Amino acid sequence: MKNKLFKAVFLGLALSTYSIPVQAQSVPNNQKMEWFKDAKLGIFIHWGIYSVNGISESWSFFNNYINHENYMKQLNGFSASKYHPEQWVDLIKESGAKYAVITTKHHDGVALWDSKAQNAITVPNNTLAKKDVLSPFVSTLKNSGLKTGLYFSLPDWSHPYYDVNTRTKKRYEIKNDQKRWQNFVNYYQTQLTELSSQYHPDLLWFDGDWEHTSDEWQAPKTLSLLKKYNSNIIINSRLNTHGDYETPEQGVPVISPTTPFWELCYTMNDSWGYQPYDLNYKTPNMIVRTLADVISMGGNLLLDIDPTSDGSIPEKQVEILKNLGRWTSKNTKAIYETDHGIPFENYKGKSALSKDKKSLFLYLEEAKSLTKIYGLEQKPKSVKILGDNQAVITMDYNQDKTLTLNFSNVKFDKDVTVAELIFETPPTLVKNLKKEEYSLTGLLENKSSQLAAYDIANALHYGNNIMTNSGLTSDGLTMTIKKTAKTNPETINWISKHAEALFETEKGLPDGHYSGMSALSKDKQTLYLFVEGTPTGPVALKGIKNEIARIRIVGEGTLLDHKIYNKLYWSERPGIIYIDIPKDRLDKNMTVIAVLLNKPIELYREKVGAIENNL
Repeated sequence: MKNKLFKAVFLGLALSTYSIPVQAQSVPNNQKMEWFKDAKLGIFIHWGIYSVNGISESWSFFNNYINHENYMKQLNGFSASKYHPEQWVDLIKESGAKYAVITTKHHDGVALWDSKAQNAITVPNNTLAKKDVLSPFVSTLKNSGLKTGLYFSLPDWSHPYYDVNTRTKKRYEIKNDQKRWQNFVNYYQTQLTELSSQYHPDLLWFDGDWEHTSDEWQAPKTLSLLKKYNSNIIINSRLNTHGDYETPEQGVPVISPTTPFWELCYTMNDSWGYQPYDLNYKTPNMIVRTLADVISMGGNLLLDIDPTSDGSIPEKQVEILKNLGRWTSKNTKAIYETDHGIPFENYKGKSALSKDKKSLFLYLEEAKSLTKIYGLEQKPKSVKILGDNQAVITMDYNQDKTLTLNFSNVKFDKDVTVAELIFETPPTLVKNLKKEEYSLTGLLENKSSQLAAYDIANALHYGNNIMTNSGLTSDGLTMTIKKTAKTNPETINWISKHAEALFETEKGLPDGHYSGMSALSKDKQTLYLFVEGTPTGPVALKGIKNEIARIRIVGEGTLLDHKIYNKLYWSERPGIIYIDIPKDRLDKNMTVIAVLLNKPIELYREKVGAIENNL
């Protein structure tokens, strides 16, 4: 490493610092949004007659996969015979969720409550259940202290006054029958009046606004109606332009949404409503890590469950919720009332800050010996592992403003371990952070081969290939790297083994795609992932548009499988790629994975929005 004393003086004279940003206070209605921002986890409940046959909610007849008449025959099978709302609420509360959102009426128009609106189709009056199933749930939810969210579909594809029936069939054109459309507006606003007056929800979760304009929905009037019953009602982003927060759907954003409040709505498998043959569940580990990902970006996770037609919740979903509860109860401080973490250039992982900004939480998705935080102006007064008072973490804070944490004496969580860094005052980060400068000789002489591998990978991630003109060869054989008496042979062996990923490779992925360091081959068609320690689950990649040709472990040839979740075949938005690495093939210093793509890499960094198509 170059002259540290010079660098320290230079930093002190030339670089200013900036405080870790606090959420802007100029946003209207921030006070009413406080509980929502602090909640972090909510449970979505899709329950309706579509659970009888286990087919897509409403979309199955809209897309003409089944005709409307046969779809509606499910009314006769919706029994709710094993429906125990208190068990639902107990499970939701155990998961660590602070609110729930239930589908009071989906696009098929079937209301869970006893709606008196004209031509309403309801569970109490038109199904085998013959009872209002919404009221007891909301009552139990409120008594538990959890916040109440009601999902409401603006479209009603079954209602005679609505203009759209299926993808290929319209009842009428609004411009030709304004009176009929006004009758529909009156109908849906009557239902919203019923929901508001009877249940006094904290949140209204709209869906389907894309089918009409704000003027056609008469959205300002709808909003005024809702505020009449609750002046602090929170509205999601799907009442055209009248919402309080964004609702990205299914795909975890690569880049944090720019709005102060947002919520990822997310399924456990591939379906919103109950489908018995959809067994493509994410693992409990993946769900915990998704929650950590969302928290680190300052958002909420609204995780979906889908009860069966008798009201029971599938065992796999119960397992996922209970594991969430295990993790949330252990890491309460690092979940609720937190804000987004520090930039990726400062820490190669997921992080969050406490509300008072005096605690920085690191979400560790692997069991590893060390990690680094760059450009940290203050040394923490202490570091601890949440839920483990016996853990011992040592700190090394140098004059380059780099903090190295050693986790050698830590028992890691099976999903995500949380390290809390506690400061006397809110920490600040060096502005215009200069990347650490390394000398190859210094790295080779480092007694810790793990630290050397980490520093080589970190430099390469930013396009500083230390191995250029060093004597490295493409295959790691016949290398002429200059050695000294202090050269660490283990570091030389690691370089030789992973020469492919170090020889003429270039800058890695930008922030958001991978929670770690990476590099790209010269032709941009092979992505190299540097994997620290022992991952608790499969390595995750977001926002890769390419098809994957092959994945292997660098330096030893093992081919690896991968699985993609949340990829909608008709959408350009890529799914999340999960790569399993056998534990017995991990390198003790740092494992490198080569992901061969079908063409030079293409990244998806666009905004993730609502799903407006389910063909």
